[in-house]
Amino acid sequence: MTTNNIILETPRLLLRKVIIADAPFFYELNSNPLVVKYTGDKAFKDLEAAENIVRFLQKQYEQNRYARLIVIEKSTQTTIGWCGLKYHTDTQETDIGYRFMQQHWGKGYATESAQACINYGFETLKLTRIIADAMKENIASINVFQKLGMTYFGETLIDSIESVIYEISTLTNNAGYFKWKKND
Repeated sequence: MTTNNIILETPRLLLRKVIIADAPFFYELNSNPLVVKYTGDKAFKDLEAAENIVRFLQKQYEQNRYARLIVIEKSTQTTIGWCGLKYHTDTQETDIGYRFMQQHWGKGYATESAQACINYGFETLKLTRIIADAMKENIASINVFQKLGMTYFGETLIDSIESVIYEISTLTNNAGYFKWKKND
């Protein structure tokens, strides 16, 4: 394992920058229809498409000092998913996102890794607000948002799919900070 790319550590997990050797993992992860069911994403058509995503994430990290990170289970040194912050240039918002191999669902890894990323965002990057979105039917992700202390902000359409937005902030009054287009 490449330890010089470790960004965050939790009791059970290591989170590190993505490397090109992670492309086969991304390809496999997105090949499971249940993993991508609530994401709006499709399976990668080939390994090159997965490599392009890795390059995109590397570029995001270079530009913003944060991006999605590979999540490794410490006890087995197994890559189990990804989690991290993402800056959206169009809205100037930062979101938290995660995706895990199906065999690692229900073990608290999404909450544990996302909490570490949120803390990093507030404490190290000095962000003041982080959002998260999920399709309304994605109850598991909505439960994670609530466990993270995020609060419901509203509903929107993301890729024409009814979705919810949650937020967490270092500010006491969040009014006026939401820049995503809301659908009334």
